[in-house]
Amino acid sequence: MPPSIPYPLSPAQLGLTPATFRRRALAWANNYACCAYYAPTADFAGPGGPFAELLAVAAAPGAAGPASLAELESWLKTSTGAPRCGILSYDLKNEIEALRSDHPDHLEWPALHFFEAASWLRWTADEAIEFHGSPQALAALLAATSQPDLPEEPPAGPTLRARLPPADYLNAVRQVQQDILNGEVYELNLCQEFFAENVTLDPVAAFWRLQAAAPAPFAGFYKCQQRYLLGASPERFVQRRGDELLSQPIKGTIARGPTPLADADARERLRNDPKEQAENLMIVDLVRNDLARVARTGSVRVPELFGLYPFRHVWQMISSVTATARPGLGLADVLRAAFPMGSMTGAPKIRAMQLIEKYERSRRGLYSGSLGVVWPTGDFDFNVVIRSLYYRADSGYLSLQVGSAITYDAVPEREYEECLLKARGVLEALGAVIETE
Repeated sequence: MPPSIPYPLSPAQLGLTPATFRRRALAWANNYACCAYYAPTADFAGPGGPFAELLAVAAAPGAAGPASLAELESWLKTSTGAPRCGILSYDLKNEIEALRSDHPDHLEWPALHFFEAASWLRWTADEAIEFHGSPQALAALLAATSQPDLPEEPPAGPTLRARLPPADYLNAVRQVQQDILNGEVYELNLCQEFFAENVTLDPVAAFWRLQAAAPAPFAGFYKCQQRYLLGASPERFVQRRGDELLSQPIKGTIARGPTPLADADARERLRNDPKEQAENLMIVDLVRNDLARVARTGSVRVPELFGLYPFRHVWQMISSVTATARPGLGLADVLRAAFPMGSMTGAPKIRAMQLIEKYERSRRGLYSGSLGVVWPTGDFDFNVVIRSLYYRADSGYLSLQVGSAITYDAVPEREYEECLLKARGVLEALGAVIETE
């Protein structure tokens, strides 16, 4: 069991910059079969703030964790005082609702995967770090951080192929618009995959390149045996602090301008775009309804509607929905009520997910799922897995998925351009290109 008194660490006292310490600490964690790093690499002034920075490793490859929501509920009640780290695949929807996923699955993420941290580092104010774990783990960490950095290999520069060619994507958008006209859905999040095979990738180096190219408040690195998530997510799914729940759906995207004047103009165009506002409002209503299923009556609020936040490549429209959780409800109850995030499905949610299965050609897997942490207090914080890279080291399969919200007045060509805009940071980090017809 980890010691009750944390061991303080200081990069400066080790003769390292904070950035160098982080790089070497993540390389140490990557030696374990499972590890998780919650890495807020961008400021976030919105409610709830960014992820709390945490690096955690599992005890052993075979460390038992839950395999279903029912098991998760009971497993979380047996905490020994360590953080619980985990991922939720989009396909967890099939346990929550009468749904299925039949598309090819090249990454084979589990529906959910959690581990209890055997050793972990928590960053506090002013770059102070607390280490929790065994003396042996601490010695291994210090040895790893004392090793000089190896010269970084240049990005692999793979060419990614589209699972859904552009013409097919545009046709799918038009079919979704016909579904909207027929009253099937109000909005649908249509996604597509770009992929490469037989790729050799250094996941740790690629993760740091991604953070440099697209810093994000809910960034994360997750290793599950041979599978990797390299994440640069700007979106929070749900946070719990005490009895208060917070969800922050993103709907509304526009490219940053090349000059301050052009950037300010882009921000105002996003602020006043009726289509983007309509998209955002529909998902806010969906999230309000989801949280109401686990909230005290009358406690659901929208403290911020249509908030505008800058990221490296884009402005995003983000709203915040809060609620007070009913007594006795835990993470599994919240997931049954609200997973997956409505911003990644559409409305109404169940019919949207059925149509997603009809029009998309890849299993989403971890994309549009969630990465998060559960603290010993019962508080938790989970993101929406977007703007991320997925890699399977044993097969060399590399995947990038992006999407956009389709409404009746959407312009198919503009939706495709929005997908490419959202892929920009990951492509830049990889030195990759997307194959065009």
